[in-house]
Amino acid sequence: MMLKRIGHLRWWIIALVMLGTIINYLTRSTLSVAAPTLTQELSLTPQQYSYITSAFQLGIMMQPIAGYILDLIRLRIGFALFATAWGIITIAHSLAGNWQGLAMLRGLLGFAEGVAHPGGLKVVAEWFPAKERGLAGGIYNIGASLGSMLAPPLVVWAILYYDWRAAFVITGVIALVWVVLWLLFYQSPEKHKSISDGERSYIRDGQERHLEATAARPSPLKILVQRNFWGIALPRFLADPTWGTLTFWMPLYLSTARGFDLKEIALFAWLPFVFADIGCLFGPAVVLWLQKRGIGLIDARRWVFTLGAVLMTGIMFVGWVKSPFVAIGLLCLGAFAHQTLSVTVITLSSDLFRKNEVGTVTGMAGTFANLGVLLFSLAIGALVSTIGYEPFFVMLGLLDLIAAVVLWTLVRAPKAEPEPAT
Repeated sequence: MMLKRIGHLRWWIIALVMLGTIINYLTRSTLSVAAPTLTQELSLTPQQYSYITSAFQLGIMMQPIAGYILDLIRLRIGFALFATAWGIITIAHSLAGNWQGLAMLRGLLGFAEGVAHPGGLKVVAEWFPAKERGLAGGIYNIGASLGSMLAPPLVVWAILYYDWRAAFVITGVIALVWVVLWLLFYQSPEKHKSISDGERSYIRDGQERHLEATAARPSPLKILVQRNFWGIALPRFLADPTWGTLTFWMPLYLSTARGFDLKEIALFAWLPFVFADIGCLFGPAVVLWLQKRGIGLIDARRWVFTLGAVLMTGIMFVGWVKSPFVAIGLLCLGAFAHQTLSVTVITLSSDLFRKNEVGTVTGMAGTFANLGVLLFSLAIGALVSTIGYEPFFVMLGLLDLIAAVVLWTLVRAPKAEPEPAT
């Protein structure tokens, strides 16, 4: 039986979401860590591998459907259904015998895992007052980095002691365990039996009245004609190829371009994700610091995104430096910068749209983000054998600067924007 009146329950809730995000990114990262072994065993070319990763992006581009379903059937059951699906599909990866089978499973996994950001942002929108949403968003987004960070040692261990197929079984089972925890402990603030009246009032009183949920169903068409939607979607389209490159291509890059063996990948491939974790907290902290100095919430987020974009220019030199350890350091800087700006632009969905629209908006913006990853991944697969990785790292550094310009140009603060933090 659930305990009564848990203090600061909202932070326990976001910790539960963070755990789910860790597992979400652990399961999706299993393939990339296993790629050097898997591609050899199944005799896959870089282009075939790009088709497999692109199938995942095609599936996850269905995020609007996932977000819309969550807005309709609510978080508790919706999240549980999607997480059960991604656990089972991950386990099924162990049965694949060729790139076509892997591509089909990756597409299904992408669709199931597309619930992560819409679901996480809906929890943030429901459980946190405006002034805490950035930090809450940063905390659950740490899960993306932690899951990607845990994948190298866990998957390499499974490969060394069993095989690459066992790695998918292990991570899939972990996902199913989280579903049980979610169903046991999650409810909305209105229904949760362990929340105090004071905390429920604190959450409700700290939220913007103009973003309260309405009885009407979210309208994707009405969302599409709003400039604020495009002010979120286009920067995500330009910025997310960085995360796709780190998640899907970095182990192969370290193996083929830098000569790392499997054990060296296990030792070093997780480091950029540690710095990504720091970026998840750094971005919201700077937003809060700017608010305390009189800058409005939306402008504070735009300035932090711009800061992250400037820091991202360091990744342009990854392919040119001679030392593999300097390259790892620049990848760490890129991961830190990306999460600094990424958590900032993702959280804007809950700052600019009504609660019952957040899942749909986040899912639709996620479609554009994953389209960017898809196109970039296909380009790497088609061209890396002839031109190398260097031009792609240069592009990653430039795309975020363009994204910052788009963010400043399109996003407009709502009329009833929250007062700066005090």
